[in-house]
Amino acid sequence: MGRTGAALLFLVVGVMPASAVDLPTRKAGLWEITTDRSGHAMTMQQCVDAATDQAMQTRAGTAPQRDCSKHDVQKSGNTTTIDAVCTVAGKTRSSHIVITGSFDSAYTLTVTSQAEGQPAGQPVTLNAKWLGPCAADQKPGDMIMPNGMKMNIQNMQNMQKGMAPPGAAGAPPGH
Repeated sequence: MGRTGAALLFLVVGVMPASAVDLPTRKAGLWEITTDRSGHAMTMQQCVDAATDQAMQTRAGTAPQRDCSKHDVQKSGNTTTIDAVCTVAGKTRSSHIVITGSFDSAYTLTVTSQAEGQPAGQPVTLNAKWLGPCAADQKPGDMIMPNGMKMNIQNMQNMQKGMAPPGAAGAPPGH
């Protein structure tokens, strides 16, 4: 997977620092997700069920090396706004996230963030729409990347746990 695919994967799985707990689980099935940053759009598909969606959200919200001094969530109708200030790998980052729509059919998520001592980054917009049931050859957690490569997020998370240093959170016993 190239840098573009890795960036998209990071965005889809971990775009919402410590906020995933506040989001509902997406409708089970196949979702098409288009990510746009500065006019450069990438589209992927993701097969989810309640368990894999919740696992991805939980992992994104509790990633190691993330400490949030601020985490304000405001909900109004079909809009959720999240303002967070977190420290990731020793750097403070503020994020403003606006989510509109329905986790049953289609939603838009826009993230604006700024790292300590740097200018604000360009907004990143994620548009997701439910396409229907997953294909017969897909299982929950499968992602079809823009280049057609298929991977499963659960397998990737299990590989990361296996590569964790001894004593690290998520490291297998005796590792």
